Amino acid sequence: MLKNILAALILPFGMAATASAAELPASGLVEKGALTYGVAATFAPFEFQKDGQLTGFDIDLIAALSKKLKAETKPMNMEFKGLIPALIGGRIDLINSAMYINPARSEQVDFIPYLKIGNRVIVQAGNPKKITGRDDSLCGKTISVTLGGIQESQARADDTRCKAKGLDAVKVLTFPTAQDSALTLRQGRADATFDSTPGAIELQGAVPGVYETVGEEFESNTSIGMATRKGDAALQSSIKAALGEIVADGSYKALIEKWKLPATVSIFN
Repeated sequence: MLKNILAALILPFGMAATASAAELPASGLVEKGALTYGVAATFAPFEFQKDGQLTGFDIDLIAALSKKLKAETKPMNMEFKGLIPALIGGRIDLINSAMYINPARSEQVDFIPYLKIGNRVIVQAGNPKKITGRDDSLCGKTISVTLGGIQESQARADDTRCKAKGLDAVKVLTFPTAQDSALTLRQGRADATFDSTPGAIELQGAVPGVYETVGEEFESNTSIGMATRKGDAALQSSIKAALGEIVADGSYKALIEKWKLPATVSIFN
């Protein structure tokens, strides 16, 4: 089902990108001439805060798109769980927060996919609980995840799988941010956490010797995208056209290289 959703999204992208130069819609925006976007800046290297400023791949990406659209950017930093309600409620025009695309979310918002990434199981360095990956070694363990994020869905699916096998349940601890989840693991209050592969690399680089990944990457073809309100064809077309332009001029590839993401994250190869 998810493959069908993505195919339906990517096909119009190609048409929109070649139809005309990118241009911001004249109406229907929170503020005329601006892109007001929601972001949960707690998911490095995609969006986070450094010295009090928003930074990350997605922040650079929206800046590049806005330049093509001749638009000002107006970020609204909030908890991840509040992003879709803010969009549906008309407080923002766009979600720009490395949101994983899945069928449930696609029923609420329209997506513009721009990357595909995998995920990793992260444990304390030395792996004291002997977890071997996203497998039965997680049964009976505590996993810390971001509330409302895809990692929560993954952890709860593991809980269901363990119980269906007659094994001990997975205890899922939810937190507002990925940093909170990682800190809980570091403090020993959780046995593992889930994060994107780029996020796991970023975390291990930020605090060397504290964390390690175990097992294989999982759900490696998970797509992430920006989201607009259902039926907002004008803004969808504008963003897709601008995205097509930065892919064509090499800016998109340059951002992937700047943030040291694996080349496999691109969906435009």
